Amino acid sequence: MNPFSHHKAYNRMYKEGELTLGLHIPLENYRFDTPTMEKQVELAQLSEKLGFTSLWFRDVLLEDPNFGDPAVGQIYDMMIYLTYLAGKTNDIALGTAAAVLPLRHPLRVAKEIATIDQLFPGRVLLGVSSGDRRADFAALGVSHPDRGQTFVEAYHYLQDVLYSEFPHIESTRGNIRGANLVPKPTTRIPTFITGYAQQDMKWFAEHGDGWMYYPRSPHDQELTIRRWRSLVEEYHPGLFKPFSQPMHLDLAEDPNEIPTPIRLGFRIGRNYLIELLNIYKAAGVNHLFFALFDSERPADEVIQELGEYVVPHFPAIQK
Repeated sequence: MNPFSHHKAYNRMYKEGELTLGLHIPLENYRFDTPTMEKQVELAQLSEKLGFTSLWFRDVLLEDPNFGDPAVGQIYDMMIYLTYLAGKTNDIALGTAAAVLPLRHPLRVAKEIATIDQLFPGRVLLGVSSGDRRADFAALGVSHPDRGQTFVEAYHYLQDVLYSEFPHIESTRGNIRGANLVPKPTTRIPTFITGYAQQDMKWFAEHGDGWMYYPRSPHDQELTIRRWRSLVEEYHPGLFKPFSQPMHLDLAEDPNEIPTPIRLGFRIGRNYLIELLNIYKAAGVNHLFFALFDSERPADEVIQELGEYVVPHFPAIQK
């Protein structure tokens, strides 16, 4: 049972028991500096040519030096930049990781995501989150402590307005009576809950089309995935919902360098990386996308090596 049988990108990325690979925008080793955003089109095109199945974009408004990680995202607005790179590529999926629903009106999100899907059918994936950057919340005058409740309300509003004809919506985010969103998406857009979104696991086992969670050790990830999938089975017997995660990667020049933990990932040689990815695959991870922010090597070198030696072990799903 595949509710996304007509969604091109989803079917290239997700199949029960399989693992595919993607990349996190920006494709750059900038660490804690501001990314230059140079050569992103060329690197996105190279990534597609080498068989990566996705590119993922962050939803960050403000530079916040107090946040504790590279705090400017990919600098450019997520939806606009995603659309720009969609126009420069052909098949690679474009995903939001993740649209912060309390900070974006759900009707605007629906309008934007449906428009992108009409322009680039079956290529957009919608990760949604409750958000965590206090500076963005304060700047928009949105309550950070109430973001969990706001997320749930926005999530249901978004689903109703995307997939119902002339929906009747009464919400603190606004009301719709006798009106309809145009355009509608060409097909249902996979919507992934990112993190816990201030909910318990039962909520996002029931809702959302999959789950995206932060990188952890394969053992810890496996335990969490098992618990989540058992709850999915309770709410949706027989339905496969995929699990995705990012991983920061510092690919060593020595292909046999053993893994060393770094922030949210590993420094590792490609041969051990293949072993590690197979362990994540066995743990239940269906899609993993590399963030090259902390890499010591230029992004083009890393992408080329991954594409030649690693991606062939985890290719796009073939129908």
